[in-house]
Amino acid sequence: MFSLKGKVAVITGSSRGIGRSIAECMAAIGAKVVVSSRKADSCQQVAKQIVSSGGEAIVVPCNIGEKADLANLIDQTVSQFGKVDVLVCNAAVNPYYGPMSEMPDESYDKIMSSNVRSNFWLCNMAAPHMAAQGGGSIIIVSSIGGNQGSDTLGVYGMSKAADFALVRNLAVEWGPKKIRANCIAPGLIKTDFSRALWENPEIGEAAERAMPLKRIGQPEDIAGVAIFLASEAASYLTGQTIVVDGGLTVKEPV
Repeated sequence: MFSLKGKVAVITGSSRGIGRSIAECMAAIGAKVVVSSRKADSCQQVAKQIVSSGGEAIVVPCNIGEKADLANLIDQTVSQFGKVDVLVCNAAVNPYYGPMSEMPDESYDKIMSSNVRSNFWLCNMAAPHMAAQGGGSIIIVSSIGGNQGSDTLGVYGMSKAADFALVRNLAVEWGPKKIRANCIAPGLIKTDFSRALWENPEIGEAAERAMPLKRIGQPEDIAGVAIFLASEAASYLTGQTIVVDGGLTVKEPV
């Protein structure tokens, strides 16, 4: 039920962190993966590691803020692998940390363009190919920030809340074509993207104390959920957001 043998998976932001782990783990159980981020050399390192481990991977560089790059990502995937079975929208940005009242317009536009519009574009590009072949799975890596208010990451949280709404609407629109769409909402995961949080002793240690599982998450913790959502094991699951945060958001505040 959890096999991805013969499936083609496109993963954005897969040169490091959560995206890299998803690419490596999907390849390890049989998927042909498309490694993608802005920097081709970083992607090549990931693809080389996958191939050396017995997997199959290609590299298609992509700046998610550029519509032409997103179209090329799907076109190259179909050209080289013949189809798209799984799309993982993982790439995201957060150029600003602070109160919304002081946020520059450029930062707001950057977050909304990269985190919301790019996913909207890419899903609409991939879905017709999935429909033509009889179905597929769309996975958006969101954040628990989409469920919370913040005095430092407010607009980032807004962009991640939009992911929840996006998968619900994709599920309704494309469900008749056997395309499923779901979100993963990670908590604090030990990646370069969140380094400013977990490297801060006050924040990192407080987070660990607050979590029922008493540890910060690892990229592999998210990769396992992505495999589930991409596989036949999740064939009746769509339009949902799965929170993966070590139990942080279910614990009563102290």
